Amino acid sequence: MRAWSDLDDIDYLHFQDAMADWFGDFGGFEARFNPVHALERGEMEVPDFEAELARRLRRRGGDPVRAEGLVERMFSRFGHAPDMAGLVRRAKTSGLRTALLSNSWGDQYLRDGWHDMFDAVVISGEVGMRKPERQIFEHTVKQLGLPPRTCVFVDDHRANIEAAASLGLVGVWHQSYEQTAAELETLFDRPLVE
Repeated sequence: MRAWSDLDDIDYLHFQDAMADWFGDFGGFEARFNPVHALERGEMEVPDFEAELARRLRRRGGDPVRAEGLVERMFSRFGHAPDMAGLVRRAKTSGLRTALLSNSWGDQYLRDGWHDMFDAVVISGEVGMRKPERQIFEHTVKQLGLPPRTCVFVDDHRANIEAAASLGLVGVWHQSYEQTAAELETLFDRPLVE
């Protein structure tokens, strides 16, 4: 996000303040109060979210931020993680069932190669649920056809890990490729790293 804010000349403190308001102490608000939650559930269209967020932001010189295309610009600086993609492919090839469970900020996904990686794909805005809501984990496990206690959920947000674990899934808090790969190899008792 810092790379995007530099590229768009956004005052990063305004962005942090907006996210803190929406996710901070009052982060438990329902979608009607939290535009991010509404966007992730597909209850708010991307242009409406962009307009709402742009109203909260300012460029470093004080000028307003152009709303049109804001989400696309924000995520254009995200990098692909080929190591993690390879890890998922090797897990699937080894006989494990795999799923992608993602909170989405619109439907900007390039889905090339997903069939080789995932047995199930659950995108929050397409199913009207979002992490860490219980129902989205239940839905994903059902798509895999597995009992929750046999599933491992990897995520970089602790709240999502805790929610998944409360349903019986094993949670792996992703902080680095090496750490996640080592944990998965131990949990599944098979080599997953090349």
